[in-house]
Amino acid sequence: MDLFQWSLLLSSTLIIGISFLYRWSTTFNFHCKMVLFFGWCAYWTANMSIFLSPFLRRNPDNMKLLRTFIWPLKRFFGIKIAVQGSENLNTKEPYVMVCNHQTYLDLLGMMEIIPDRCVPVAKRELLYLGLVGHACWLSGMIFIDRRKKDEAREILRQAAQNMWRENMRIWVYPEGTRNKGRTLLPFKRGAFHLAVQAQVPIVPVVISSYRDFYCSKEKRFTAGNLKIQILPKVDTKDLGPEDVPALTDSIRKRMQEAYDEICGETSRGKDAKL
Repeated sequence: MDLFQWSLLLSSTLIIGISFLYRWSTTFNFHCKMVLFFGWCAYWTANMSIFLSPFLRRNPDNMKLLRTFIWPLKRFFGIKIAVQGSENLNTKEPYVMVCNHQTYLDLLGMMEIIPDRCVPVAKRELLYLGLVGHACWLSGMIFIDRRKKDEAREILRQAAQNMWRENMRIWVYPEGTRNKGRTLLPFKRGAFHLAVQAQVPIVPVVISSYRDFYCSKEKRFTAGNLKIQILPKVDTKDLGPEDVPALTDSIRKRMQEAYDEICGETSRGKDAKL
């Protein structure tokens, strides 16, 4: 056989082998999907930085571009997202959204419901990821270094001042880190101080567990169903710093109850299909 035939045979064998592994190896399937997830996000944010940055200024409206780029991923992964309580976002005033944080895939849930002119608070390390960080900066994300508490408080204080002036909404993960457990971690109070300082409502958001179709420890990532519940807003009018601890605890309690409820519904739905 000549070189072309050998190349064709090798390519065909490789494609068949990859297809077989993708279908029958849970671990291989998991890694392929994670490469697609991160590769897709990196590709589109890099394109945004390279080709669109000459025409864009740092603006929360640019989050619409990120939402457009990332939204199709749920279809590639076969994830069906059901949203409850979307009417609770039908308000034109600024507000702070607080959401439980489980995995990188929370990005899909965020992009499913994030309202216009809403920006997330992110780790400062994200800003230094080259073109990805630049795209996030263009989208108006708020970057904080949690190790520098005084600096983080000042950044959030400035954000509180900007919320009314720029008609912004801010998305925060108050647990502060990813949590795979069934119980929400104690909430950090930054988001609640932010809402009280700005005198804006808090909208709690709860995403159901991924455990039925995703588990990084088991290297398992299949198609599945996800529920997002948007709870009624909590007013902070006339509240002060002394009210923040009780406010934090009450919202965490409501979110835990909602999490237990929607996770139970997801499990019952899966059992019914079986």
